[in-house]
Amino acid sequence: MALECELLVELEPAVSFTCAVGTAIPKGSLLTITDPFTVLITAGDVDKIIGIAAEEKVANDGKTTIGVYLRGIFKGFAGSDGTTVGRAIVTDSGTGAVNELMVADSNEEGIVGTALATVTDTQSFRFLLNPINPILA
Repeated sequence: MALECELLVELEPAVSFTCAVGTAIPKGSLLTITDPFTVLITAGDVDKIIGIAAEEKVANDGKTTIGVYLRGIFKGFAGSDGTTVGRAIVTDSGTGAVNELMVADSNEEGIVGTALATVTDTQSFRFLLNPINPILA
């Protein structure tokens, strides 16, 4: 997979989450949370992100856990709407490429964190991973 997020500053150590044995997850993938305490690779716009894969998970390797960063400063890539410094960002994986990020609309749910640079489509930028998933509607 391309456009993986790269850890630049570790603010907290990775936390172990459950994942399916048959699931392959590349290191640096944005991960959404499902019940109970289980992660999957993001696949849609504004997914409910919990963190970023701290390690690679090989499909059918017998493992049912993966380390997940819940906070940190990362290098990521902008989706079609780009990002604006200081603004909240969300996933753009449904309309863009997997792991792309874009500026959040007003009252948007599924916040990944805060953009630390203003960039346009496919450009790399730094961001603060600090996911929050309120229900606003």
